[in-house]
Amino acid sequence: MQPGTALFADPRCRGHLAGVHHPERPERFDAVMEGLRKAKLLERLDPLAARTAAEAELLLCHTSDYLETAKHDIVAGYHHLTTGDTDITPNSWDLALLATGGVLNAVDAVVTGRARNAFCAVRPPGHHATPTRGMGFCIVNHIAIGARYAQRRHGLERVLIVDWDVHHGNGTQDIFYTDPSVFFFSTHQWPLYPGTGRADETGAGAGKGCTMNFPFPAGSGRKEILGAIEKSLIPAADHFRPDLVMISAGFDSRIGDLLGGFTLTDDDFADLTRAVMAMAEKHAGGRVVSVLEGGYTLSGLATAAAAHVATLLS
Repeated sequence: MQPGTALFADPRCRGHLAGVHHPERPERFDAVMEGLRKAKLLERLDPLAARTAAEAELLLCHTSDYLETAKHDIVAGYHHLTTGDTDITPNSWDLALLATGGVLNAVDAVVTGRARNAFCAVRPPGHHATPTRGMGFCIVNHIAIGARYAQRRHGLERVLIVDWDVHHGNGTQDIFYTDPSVFFFSTHQWPLYPGTGRADETGAGAGKGCTMNFPFPAGSGRKEILGAIEKSLIPAADHFRPDLVMISAGFDSRIGDLLGGFTLTDDDFADLTRAVMAMAEKHAGGRVVSVLEGGYTLSGLATAAAAHVATLLS
């Protein structure tokens, strides 16, 4: 039997920010799951077990001082992280580590061949979390930890991270900016939070050329974003030759999102997914791990996530 598509979707993830009026609300998890149900995809997916990420795994990408600060803020009952604009509730630390653990289980499944690819419906999101700071709704950077874990735990040499969230994944960029073993590619709206991701931010030191940013104005969509992948990322991936491809799957780049001004459609997300899968097939044995980031209009999040996962299954 051929390996299929794995799904990490622990309903405990919806407990983060429960009862708080916030765009990154528990109903986002419900919307993703309802989208998968309506599209009759759930029965085709292989569920992944949950686990809590260990401190040593978090330290792959974050400093101990930051982790101590974040845990203190949450346990002490603060309403916001002291490091930045991230709302928290008393369960947020445990749920952030649950989300990271789910991503690591997805990496295990895909790298060992138990799954062809995987989608992780996690909350809170992660791509704004830097080594020293939680910000932008994010506490820990799940996808960055997953990439480093794939290298350290499984011995993979090169990981490609594709971030199509409407916001720039500044945390992921910061973590790997001088690292030639992780290629970070981002399309994002400019100007928009967090104000990073200029086209001339291309990495530093040994990592020069391993960061690729495409800031586009509001109103951009398929032509710009798929075009950047086809014209720029595919040739770069041919040179980089990743062993694993990971996606920061932000669906706030969909048309009509509450926090973004891009115009991608569900069909566009399917085509973006196909393009990334083709790179993975060529270089990484088809191995793709996708991690939910943004997406704040519930109806659009539901259908875009379903289009993405249906393509992973194809």
